[in-house]
Amino acid sequence: MPTATTNNPATSPLTGLVIAGVTPFSTVDWPGKLAASVFLQGCPWNCGYCQNFAIIDPRAPAGYEEADLWELLSRRRGLLDGVVFSGGEPTRQAALVPAAQRVRDLGFLVGLHTGGAYPQRLVQLLEAGLLDWVGLDVKGLAQNYPQVVGRAQARQAGTDAWRALDLMLAAHRAGTLPDYEVRVTAYPGTDARDTNPSALPALARALQERGVERLALQQARPDGTRPEFQELYATDQYQSFATDLTDRAGELKAMFPHFEFRGSTD
Repeated sequence: MPTATTNNPATSPLTGLVIAGVTPFSTVDWPGKLAASVFLQGCPWNCGYCQNFAIIDPRAPAGYEEADLWELLSRRRGLLDGVVFSGGEPTRQAALVPAAQRVRDLGFLVGLHTGGAYPQRLVQLLEAGLLDWVGLDVKGLAQNYPQVVGRAQARQAGTDAWRALDLMLAAHRAGTLPDYEVRVTAYPGTDARDTNPSALPALARALQERGVERLALQQARPDGTRPEFQELYATDQYQSFATDLTDRAGELKAMFPHFEFRGSTD
């Protein structure tokens, strides 16, 4: 367990984080760690399968006061391993950098969930040595991002996301990022530009060639998603999807030294 410092969060200035919500205790957001999860408001993308689509709007007000976060963490010292910043897309907010430093000063490890939309922010965090673990969501091959993220004009999205992947892997190889996980979420469909079971082999090969060693394959679930996405799970297509995805998971397991399949029972 990290050693706490004597910093007093009650007397420190706020960083300006816009927080949508906080999970005080989580065993699933950072593999192997007990963490508090901080969900930051706003995301530049609009993925159809997003389970947090209610916090995509960057103009929405905070749903949780930042001062309450620091008060919570001051009471959790010695009880938690770390804090995970999630979203939305947490790297959208400039305040993430001082907030991560403050979490570290309080004696916690710092984790990050990101889609890689803002690689320069990731650079800031990595170069400052503020990250202990990154869970990077890769949403498809770079050229397919406009389709997957629901923004036809987001032609830079895939380039940014794969640059973030390279930055994360380089930091891990250099020893400045202790651990990471690349996550791919698959969902029903047949469009070659989507992340469905038929598209996974090409994506997996690209990740393998990039040097990815830790991959988690996740099965998209309808909980908390838009009604139109939930409708996919009310058809016969879903049963076929689940079977095909399980088969693909067996293929991918042989490609990566560290592989986990998070299916429908997780």
